[in-house]
Amino acid sequence: MTVRIVTLGTPRGRTEGVRIGTVRRPPRGVPRTQFASKNWYDVWFPALAPSLQAMKMGRGARTDAQWARFVEKYHSEMAKPEANRALELLASNAPMSSPADCAG
Repeated sequence: MTVRIVTLGTPRGRTEGVRIGTVRRPPRGVPRTQFASKNWYDVWFPALAPSLQAMKMGRGARTDAQWARFVEKYHSEMAKPEANRALELLASNAPMSSPADCAG
């Protein structure tokens, strides 16, 4: 399975596949009917979103070391049983992208 991290609202790549919104809250001011057409995401899956603490770490990362700490924290969250089962469920040959609102 190939998963790419993309920034919310960026243009889609030709082979990108389904965008899964792994954010805690939907984007403000964008009607739900426009999430896909405005390149936010096709499906909202908040169970795979970083915790509030991890999201703050990612948004506040100003150095490679700070970003690495965010990545380590998020990976540890995704290793927990609930998130891990969700990832296994999504695992397939279909390409997908995960838009993030804390990408640095």
